[in-house]
Amino acid sequence: MKLHNSILELVGDTPIVKLNKLPATDGAQVFMKLESFNPGGSVKDRAALNMIEQAEKEGKLTPGVSTVIEPTSGNTGIGLAMVCAVKGYRCIITMPDNATKERVLLMKAYGAEVHLTPAALRMQGSIDEAIRIAADIPNSYIPLQFDNPANADAHRHTTAVEILNAFDHQLDALVLTAGTGGTVTGTGEELKKALPNLKIYVVEPAGSPVLAGGSPGPHKIPGTGPGFIPKILNPNVFDEILHIQDEDAETTARQLAAQEGILVGASGAASAYFAIQKAKELPPTARVLCLAPDTGERYLSSDLFPY
Repeated sequence: MKLHNSILELVGDTPIVKLNKLPATDGAQVFMKLESFNPGGSVKDRAALNMIEQAEKEGKLTPGVSTVIEPTSGNTGIGLAMVCAVKGYRCIITMPDNATKERVLLMKAYGAEVHLTPAALRMQGSIDEAIRIAADIPNSYIPLQFDNPANADAHRHTTAVEILNAFDHQLDALVLTAGTGGTVTGTGEELKKALPNLKIYVVEPAGSPVLAGGSPGPHKIPGTGPGFIPKILNPNVFDEILHIQDEDAETTARQLAAQEGILVGASGAASAYFAIQKAKELPPTARVLCLAPDTGERYLSSDLFPY
């Protein structure tokens, strides 16, 4: 067993597991990449670490002096809080007030200050609040994951490489949700270079179909459907946009837990739902991968798992 000098060395290299019960037996094999195995519990650890380290290289942060302020729906805030705890930065998170209790408490456990904004204002309300707070705090820095190229770069250098190595360059389809667009863009661009025939499907909430040109609206799939198109999202990297109903994501999350023993959040379940559907269209020799951004433990207080 390898010894590590910091918890940050554990970011990345997350496992990929085959789904054995939910997919049809005569369709393609379906696999899920479990990002909950990152030390902060989600895929956002990758972007959080890379954004902070890139800012350090650019001289934008000084340990013990600088304050990191970020608007988030939850997981990026947790990742940043963890990274800031290790590196010695004050961390302030702004997020909509419909966030689950677990996510707020996790950020506070890592030492972050949390400011909640009206959910009716969606993510833009949290962005505006972060900018307002930063104006009053000297030496503050907003990574702004929706605009930050270091977000997508994290996935070019880690997530995409891990997928290519795991499948030995033999993958037919990738299904994932879009929040900031970092995972979609960074992972998708690199995979398309190596696997030009790969089909990439992006899932967004049916209640907020912004990527497809629709209007933003309320939905129950945290971490996706921010209500606007992020600047870092490359729309040319995916082949099709798929729309998930809240109920289908919730049902799939419960099925994954009860039948596969895999506890994921609604965004991961949304990807799994369509991965299973797309697998029916492919031969048994084909491989479909979906990505689960986080664990269902973050949503036990919500109606995702109403037990």
